[in-house]
Amino acid sequence: MHKKLIPNLVICLFVGLSGAAVHAQSTPAKKALVARILKAQQPGIESMGRNMAERPAVALLDRAGAVLQEKVAADKREAVGKEIQADVKKYLDESVPLVTNCAVRLAPTTVGPFLEEKFSEDELKQIAAFLESPAFAKYQQASGEMQKILLEKVVTDTRGAVEPKLVALEQTVSKRLGIAPVPPPPAAK
Repeated sequence: MHKKLIPNLVICLFVGLSGAAVHAQSTPAKKALVARILKAQQPGIESMGRNMAERPAVALLDRAGAVLQEKVAADKREAVGKEIQADVKKYLDESVPLVTNCAVRLAPTTVGPFLEEKFSEDELKQIAAFLESPAFAKYQQASGEMQKILLEKVVTDTRGAVEPKLVALEQTVSKRLGIAPVPPPPAAK
């Protein structure tokens, strides 16, 4: 039995290695399938780029809001807040298209070779068919609503346990910083 195992193991290794080589080969058919996949994924790639550009602006707005409340006179807050919002809008108007276009432009030369290396032609065909299917398109359209439903339920179910922890954390951090705790936002009606 041991003598039969060695040749079978060698054959399995050879087949496995030759299969890996097949995955790594780039062909015109694989390139065309990758192009289809990237076209189907373009909204997601654009969304990733948009999020990359928006994330620092959102963080900046959060920090600015805190400073606005602490350091700017009450009679000037609204005007300064509007100016900051206009500045952020200008940044987003300029940066979002720049980053999203770059992501779409770079995807074929970054993600494309990765897909060609990691997937066989048959697997790429399956992925492309899935991404282009009407059922998947319908699912993607519904995903925002599904996330909203889940988020609302999670918030409802965890609010009582999480809010006291968040208030305690804010008080602890404020104490360490030597500042007054930020009052919680008014409850939604």
